[in-house]
Amino acid sequence: MTTVMTPARPNNPGETPPRRSGAGRFFIRGLGVILPSVLTLWILVTAFRFVDNNIAEPINMGVRLAISAAADGGAIAQFAPGEEQVVAEQQRAARLRLDESRESAAWRATRANVDAWWEARWYLDLAGLAFAIVAVYVLGRLVGGFLGRKLLAAFESGLLTVPGIRSVYPALKQVVEFLFGGENKKLNFNRVVMIEYPRPGLWQMGLVTGDATPEIVAACGDSVSVFVPNSPAPFSGWTVTVPRADVREIPISVDEALRYLVSAGVVVPGDRKPSATSPTTPNHPPRQP
Repeated sequence: MTTVMTPARPNNPGETPPRRSGAGRFFIRGLGVILPSVLTLWILVTAFRFVDNNIAEPINMGVRLAISAAADGGAIAQFAPGEEQVVAEQQRAARLRLDESRESAAWRATRANVDAWWEARWYLDLAGLAFAIVAVYVLGRLVGGFLGRKLLAAFESGLLTVPGIRSVYPALKQVVEFLFGGENKKLNFNRVVMIEYPRPGLWQMGLVTGDATPEIVAACGDSVSVFVPNSPAPFSGWTVTVPRADVREIPISVDEALRYLVSAGVVVPGDRKPSATSPTTPNHPPRQP
């Protein structure tokens, strides 16, 4: 018996591709609805865990050590171990080949008492987080003063002498100042424009930071400074000087432009949708003389 194989019919260039099944469309639509909320919660939970594990918990550990030291010195009798507990700790130290002296055993037993008391009160874990928030606030107030700025500059100068750090710290500092800096630290974007960059015919979204300096105007004519953000990381980019006549201002806000760049053009400003123009018939505005 001979089996005849029917060759697969090739897709024509102009043929419409088959649509997904109803179940596939609904599944993709459900992902589109749930993913933004899930990713937002995941980022918040991850950030909280990072702060709790790397900032709050070390502070809580320091507080427990301070309480243990005070109790070991006799200032807090509540956590002082009894004779039986000290002997049991010495026996455990012998099995684990630790220091079997009475002083070391008493210290470890005191720490165990403090840790047990601390763990029985879950709300005490918030002490480290609250202390971290207050410490960051106080640090911000100190850095705002003249003496604080001098101390910070001296600290950064010493930090930049370390070979591995000096290649990473400046870039991270620029990113943090871009995201969280004050008004005098942030780039003063005032409007969103389109410029032909890096060559005529290719349009790039940019953010005007202000007029060009007098020296640049004297050399290049009436120009503006435009920050060209990278996509999808708009906090980095480069600055170009563009003749004012070649700048095309577009009616969207800076926040909408940043969302557009972060999403690589997927998130369009507001409720507007991209126009369905043919790629062979560009709809560019006429160049001004």
